[in-house]
Amino acid sequence: MLKIYAGNLPADTTEKELIELFSAHGRVRSIKLAHDVFSGKCRGFGFLEMEGHEARAAIAGLNGKELRGNVLRVNEERKDTRGGARGARRH
Repeated sequence: MLKIYAGNLPADTTEKELIELFSAHGRVRSIKLAHDVFSGKCRGFGFLEMEGHEARAAIAGLNGKELRGNVLRVNEERKDTRGGARGARRH
């Protein structure tokens, strides 16, 4: 099981929409979008879990793809070695 970081998402992105997008590459096991506390809108990123080979296919197929004018950043999640917090791998 791999965790995937999906970034640069439009503010109106929904979990359903993201599941549909990633499901083209395999089964989405879990999803968590970051939402603004006050507006409830997507903060532009989220995390998904997929099986390893499906996750790698989703990363290859969706990284750099455009979604309503935003170029997506899709990477394998990594642990931040500075403090143990999770973050996105930057290329």
